[in-house]
Amino acid sequence: MLAMATIRNLKIKTSTCKRIVKELHSYEKEVEREAAKTADMKEKGADPYDLKQQENVLAESRMMIPDCRKRLEASLADLKGTLAELDETNEKEGPEFEDARSTMTEVEKLFQTAEA
Repeated sequence: MLAMATIRNLKIKTSTCKRIVKELHSYEKEVEREAAKTADMKEKGADPYDLKQQENVLAESRMMIPDCRKRLEASLADLKGTLAELDETNEKEGPEFEDARSTMTEVEKLFQTAEA
């Protein structure tokens, strides 16, 4: 029974990591879009008030990225912890483990490219 609960836990933590990765990519795309829109507005000499509003939107989008990264770091640590727990109980095989490990690798690569 313990193993089932822990495997379920592993699946949940893996899904959490995947969801936050998607969220992070979505915010990064949003920042690109909003930055392009801001640049376009500046180029076209948009109304200063509208431009200021747009800059606020861009700043808000930018602020979401570090928050998202922090949550991703926390969920990655959670996932690693759960995997380590399962390793101690000699539970190491199955699709959930492969999924968890590949998700972990993907997240770690994401952090490496961000730091480069």
